Amino acid sequence: MVEIKGIEKFASKDFPGRISSTVFLAGCNFRCPFCHNADLVLRPETIQTIDLNFFLSYLDSRKGWLDGICLSGGEPLLHEEVEVLARIIKDRGYQLKIDTNGSFPERLEYLISQGLVDAVAMDIKGPLERYPEIVRARVEMKKITRSVEIIRHSNLEYTFRTTVVPGLIDGEDLLKIAEWLKGAQLFQLQQFFPHNTLDPAFLKVEPYPVSDLGQWQEKLKPYFAEVIIEGI
Repeated sequence: MVEIKGIEKFASKDFPGRISSTVFLAGCNFRCPFCHNADLVLRPETIQTIDLNFFLSYLDSRKGWLDGICLSGGEPLLHEEVEVLARIIKDRGYQLKIDTNGSFPERLEYLISQGLVDAVAMDIKGPLERYPEIVRARVEMKKITRSVEIIRHSNLEYTFRTTVVPGLIDGEDLLKIAEWLKGAQLFQLQQFFPHNTLDPAFLKVEPYPVSDLGQWQEKLKPYFAEVIIEGI
């Protein structure tokens, strides 16, 4: 069974429009230097695994109060057993949102086809040609683009989002992303927060001024149905 490493009991922004909890699963195939879940990615064995029976009792105790559960990480689709967890959540009447980096399109497509997913958020790390540099890992770009297409044609509620990290992402990069994703439902500019970063050097990186994010939001609006800013 997939290992649950954390539960945020009330996550007001993770599943828009729902009262939700976020469940964090261990491990990731990317090594984004700005990731703020360093222990979850690099040292998951140092974090206590939540007992499945405790999780089941948690779900049962929140019936009638919680609307949904967000599966996050790390990368939740890294785990083949995520289907079991998804079915447990759905069988108890909760809506399910998946946060993903897009590396596992087959698994994503299968979960959607089984009616196990109600919403998806996919992190767009940067323009396609810059992915290896930004995520610091081997990337199969066909899988990233395939995930984008699956999500766009899923008839589900979805969000594409990019963390704007100084030194890695700038306005030119965002316009390239916008050209790639043009016509998508929702694009989210995510402010970088220098806390517990995977690469300690990024603890010293100062986030972009809020005014920069506002200017980029205006420039991106023609490309998407909606553009929002988070983390400010």
